[in-house]
Amino acid sequence: MRLAMIRGTPTERDLDVVRTMRYRSELFGQPFSAALQRVMRGPSEWSVGERELFAAFVSAQNQCPF
Repeated sequence: MRLAMIRGTPTERDLDVVRTMRYRSELFGQPFSAALQRVMRGPSEWSVGERELFAAFVSAQNQCPF
């Protein structure tokens, strides 16, 4: 959703992310967001940039269009 705010209007793909977060919100809502925040921004030997690069690489390998 933040990306949509930067671009202006949300795209259908942006809305899919929101739908995923709302689906079974007990799993994908706040708990998932909190876990993601810890993994991507918490203490680590890897920098935030390195973790973002790893995530982008894995997404590309999974043919995730983003």
